[in-house]
Amino acid sequence: MNTKDDKNLQELIISRLDLSKHMSADEIRELIDVEIQKESKKRHLDVRIREEIGREIFHSVRQLGILQELIENPEITEIMVNGTQSIFIEQKGKLKQLDICFDSTEKLKHVIWQITAGCNRVVNEASPIVDARLPDGARVNVVLDPIAINGPILTIRRFPPDPITIDQLLRMGSLTEECKDLLEKQVQEGCNILVSGGTGSGKTTFLNILSQFIPKTERVITIEDSAELQIRNIPNLVSLETRNANVEGCREITIRDLIRTSLRMRPDRIIVGEVRGKEAVDMLQSVNVGHSAMTTVHANSVRDVVSRLETMVLMGMEMPLSAIRKQIVSGFDLMVHLGRLKDGSRRVLEIAEPLEIREGEVIMRTIYRLEQKGIPANEKK
Repeated sequence: MNTKDDKNLQELIISRLDLSKHMSADEIRELIDVEIQKESKKRHLDVRIREEIGREIFHSVRQLGILQELIENPEITEIMVNGTQSIFIEQKGKLKQLDICFDSTEKLKHVIWQITAGCNRVVNEASPIVDARLPDGARVNVVLDPIAINGPILTIRRFPPDPITIDQLLRMGSLTEECKDLLEKQVQEGCNILVSGGTGSGKTTFLNILSQFIPKTERVITIEDSAELQIRNIPNLVSLETRNANVEGCREITIRDLIRTSLRMRPDRIIVGEVRGKEAVDMLQSVNVGHSAMTTVHANSVRDVVSRLETMVLMGMEMPLSAIRKQIVSGFDLMVHLGRLKDGSRRVLEIAEPLEIREGEVIMRTIYRLEQKGIPANEKK
């Protein structure tokens, strides 16, 4: 049989399946096998073809279609679906276009609806942009047409099934032993740490690594737009996730709401996946009233973090810049900046400590910096 015949047979069998009632994965597989057996009596289907068709049908009706095998490949860290035109992946730090794509917009939207329904998110013409996640914690972003001119856009960022450890970073050359010792001490002492970097620089992964140093006796509250953190060594762990408003009358629950309520949950430490808006006000206030916290922010450098935080605070509250800067200096003990080099590797580029306000500007002491040639250099100014 050729590929076209395979597709026609798959669509024929799918049309005969009764999926109106809830069934387990095993029940669906059994139903598919029965239909394939019926069809094999009408036409010759060897074992290999039957297995392939059965797997494809199951992926189509229960899992993520042609994306399932990509998601199961541990070497693929990012999947980018550009409508029905193309699919790109990031593998070992390099982008690559695949020779597969979705047959129709309907099939792609079916996959998108499966993903969003699985984490109680809604995406439609009224709300065409949504952030979601897969059961394994992979981050998902969806932009539907007509906002996306070339069709539904689906981007999936995957994380390793087992969190990366600090020792792995040392072996990869992402940081030095001295940095590791400093970070471990700071986390164990309950210092407030802000991790900055651009998109794909590894900020969430680095938060996971820092969390491995948190004493097991602490009560930790994590706050995220979509749950991505993989914290496994803390028995007293509470994970909070935002919620979008929906047509059923459920109101929106924002990062700001979660930070505020977390302060009443007797936290020893608060971990906010990312600060990107008005919640910067609540984040700064929490670290300035004695709460231990770690968070991330998009920024181009350690010193750029200050202006980014200023902008986000002003989105939520009218406040003099001098007051914001004082809160940044008194609130955060350490700032760690990550970057992605041209070879695809992710490195700790700089670690700095906010010291004081001098002539209205935040003065920082650089503790560690990775030189442009890739040679680590310690600076103590």
